Amino acid sequence: MLFPLWIAAWLNGLLLAIIVPRLLHSIFGVDTLLSTEMGADALFSSSAFWLSLFAGAWVALDPIVKCTYVVVYQHLRSRREGDDLRGLLAILPREQQKKAEIIASTGAVRSLKMGAAVVVAAILLGVCQATSARAAQAPPTQSSTEASADSAQPANVQKLRRALDQESRREIYRWHDADHPTPPTWLDRLLAKIGHAIQRAWDAFWNFLRRLWPRGLTFSGEGKGDGWRMKDLRLWLALIAALTLVAGAVLFWLRRRGTAQLSIPITADPLPDLTDTAVASERSEDEWFALANRLEGEGELRLALRAAYLGLLAGLAQREWLTIRRDRTNREYLDEFTRRWRRRPQAAVEARTEIPEKLRGSLRVFDLVWYGSHALTPAAVAAYRQDQRELLGHV
Repeated sequence: MLFPLWIAAWLNGLLLAIIVPRLLHSIFGVDTLLSTEMGADALFSSSAFWLSLFAGAWVALDPIVKCTYVVVYQHLRSRREGDDLRGLLAILPREQQKKAEIIASTGAVRSLKMGAAVVVAAILLGVCQATSARAAQAPPTQSSTEASADSAQPANVQKLRRALDQESRREIYRWHDADHPTPPTWLDRLLAKIGHAIQRAWDAFWNFLRRLWPRGLTFSGEGKGDGWRMKDLRLWLALIAALTLVAGAVLFWLRRRGTAQLSIPITADPLPDLTDTAVASERSEDEWFALANRLEGEGELRLALRAAYLGLLAGLAQREWLTIRRDRTNREYLDEFTRRWRRRPQAAVEARTEIPEKLRGSLRVFDLVWYGSHALTPAAVAAYRQDQRELLGHV
């Protein structure tokens, strides 16, 4: 039943990742990587996107899964324990019948008592001693009835108590019984073993420290017995350990103090703006490639590739193959270059379609690195920079 919900959440995330960038582009004019065809391809080929999509769907449905598990578990448990409840309910009418019989017998006894009291009162009002003698024989009969009823009532109570005691000794009622504790699980046994191991290690360490410390050591300088001896190895070990700790603390303090005093601020040339707001026309072709060489030497491979890409755009703009604008995408640059390349005077003699294809490959590599998760190596950055220079040499 949960698979349709999971598929619906997954499809909602996928549609949002595809439709929202298109809506931003068409309504507000915001250009993003996902609003281009190349961005959609990069998105579908990215494993991080699929993993995050699956994770989001699972997080969205996790409360539903937990609630379903709890409901099903409690339902099955109630059905499993329902037989016991039905057994108790089946015993209940018999117990109620016994209780009603006890109450009825008690009421009969009370009515007999009241009748006997009336009879006794009538006999006392009379004068005849014979009737008084009969009245004297009636109370033993009444008292025997009361005694039999009273003896029957404790027997029923004791029988009910024995039935309840026997029922309470069943396995399902032992979780709240202190006399029948639940046996420890494997986790309880593991935690107990870990606790015992920690306790043994602490006791061994404490006993070792107690052996090292001299027994007769006092602050007054008066030792008991042979505690203060110069040949006591434990005393010397304790003194050496204390001196070592003090020397380590002093050296650490002196090192931090010397480091703080000798800290000299190093002035470095600030890096130019290489974010998405940077424009290739801010620098010349040679300056961009020189910056790429410098960043490659410093280990900033992504920034070096970005600088080489801007150097390519700057070189094409200097040769009047492109028009650099801040709001243009790589696809628009490629279309403009292809259109101008086909209109050049030599196009009638030689087509040379490999130049636009090389530019397409260069832009695709940049998009995969800058906007994707493509890994870089120094050799790959150097090869990319050399390819851009060769491409500019052919145009």
